[in-house]
Amino acid sequence: MLVFLIVLLVLWLVLTIVGFAIKGLIWLAIIGIVLFLGTSAVGYVRRKAAKS
Repeated sequence: MLVFLIVLLVLWLVLTIVGFAIKGLIWLAIIGIVLFLGTSAVGYVRRKAAKS
């Protein structure tokens, strides 16, 4: 599961970089940032729940 979360984080980061690199795709950067933050939050919550 951890590997899947890391792959998603890398994918969202790539989308964000592409969105900022191409001016017309700024919406892609915004979606990438939102998805990156959401995936990070889910990973943090699941990891914390697994420890307890």
